[in-house]
Amino acid sequence: MRRDTLYVTDLDGTLLNDASRIPPKSVALLTRLVKAGAMFTVATARTPATVQRLMSAIPTSRIYHPATGMRYNIPAIVMTGAALWDRNRQYFPSVTLIPEKDAIEISNAFSRSGLRPFTYSLSGNSFLNVYHSRAMTPREEAFFNERRRLSMKRFHLDQQPSTMDRVVLFFATGPEQVVEAVCDQLKEVTNCSVSWYRDIFSHGTGLIDIYAPGVSKADAVRRMARDIGARRVVVFGDNLNDLPMMQVADVAVAVENALPEVKNRADIVIGPNIENSVARFILNDA
Repeated sequence: MRRDTLYVTDLDGTLLNDASRIPPKSVALLTRLVKAGAMFTVATARTPATVQRLMSAIPTSRIYHPATGMRYNIPAIVMTGAALWDRNRQYFPSVTLIPEKDAIEISNAFSRSGLRPFTYSLSGNSFLNVYHSRAMTPREEAFFNERRRLSMKRFHLDQQPSTMDRVVLFFATGPEQVVEAVCDQLKEVTNCSVSWYRDIFSHGTGLIDIYAPGVSKADAVRRMARDIGARRVVVFGDNLNDLPMMQVADVAVAVENALPEVKNRADIVIGPNIENSVARFILNDA
């Protein structure tokens, strides 16, 4: 078992199958690898509530620090790097909030665009309040229904945060052309991290995420590798928002079903997400 490598994988379209689940074979392989000492975690746009559920059958990787004589959990990178989530202790070891002035400007820009964002606001160090209008498109309704009963976050419809100084994320969805245009407009009014990408589940639909300045999967992966002493980093992805972390990895791996832009930038292209490809690659590499 390699002790120098940090393995980081995206979830949707990469580790998850087309039913948005981790296949049983992948669970078995990753559990075996983690128990043998592999340094494994995920980097995703999803929030802790979803990550906790999806990853529940796979143990958390732990590392030993000789200087302190203690073992530490390797956290999940959630919300595209805006936060780290300790799955065992169920709290945020770190969170980067959007500056209040920027959050107000972004909220106003969305109001002008016609897109209605989901606004995620931090409560304490383990809970999120999510705000949205009651009127929803079918895609927004599906997003809401999939998450409305999850623990660790609560939805508030037809409400806005009482203050904008605890906002972690703005997320919105809409037609690709509209989302791309709004993304370009928002980059003109804020220094926050603004990006859009195609929805792999709904053709012609775009998704837009807005985080604090400097937030990215790449920065989170870089800091994590430094903190745990990893000398080699292998990342797996399929979509445009995975490209930054693939660029800072020693080995960038794309699944076969990845977007062409992602496969073109990868060092290695493996099988599709439906064939346990990520887990099999780690097994052979480790």
